[in-house]
Amino acid sequence: MLGGLFLTLVDTLGGLLTGVLLARFVMQWQRISFRNPIGQFVVATTDWLVLPLRRFIPGLGGLDLASLLPAWVVQVLVIFVALGVRGIIGVADPLSLLFVMWGVGLLELCKVALYLLMGVVLMSAVLSWVNPHAPMAGVINALAEPFLRPFRRVIPTIGGVDLTPIALLLLVQLLLSALAMGKYMLVGLA
Repeated sequence: MLGGLFLTLVDTLGGLLTGVLLARFVMQWQRISFRNPIGQFVVATTDWLVLPLRRFIPGLGGLDLASLLPAWVVQVLVIFVALGVRGIIGVADPLSLLFVMWGVGLLELCKVALYLLMGVVLMSAVLSWVNPHAPMAGVINALAEPFLRPFRRVIPTIGGVDLTPIALLLLVQLLLSALAMGKYMLVGLA
């Protein structure tokens, strides 16, 4: 029971740190200003990790790998702690265990990114209905727009209602299911 509570705490904190690092990665990728409350929060919570890593990890084609790679490492560490608490680390083959940890960490990183996308799309849709001129609406819409744009090319507005968030959320749900299946397949290799 205590192990389960500890794993919940580690998973939650790891997911939050990963989410903030991914938000920083996407905001820099989309060139969204950090001069807003969300951007300031993201910078304040990740500078301690990202700034020292920038000395060693260069960017790649405008992508900030110093934000993306630590997000992956955080998820690998979460997997390592979970396997350690469950007693799997001492039993499994070290090479296959390393492969599984990095693979599952990558799948978990994708899962956190998809949940972050779901949250941004939902907030964008709600703000568009409730208060489209809210101070945070510009940042939220800028984060959601690159992911909604391909759907807007295909799905027309019906009666003034934009259905693209629903289509994107459905695709995200399908991707989350596929990631869960991939995770179980990888864990089976250990």
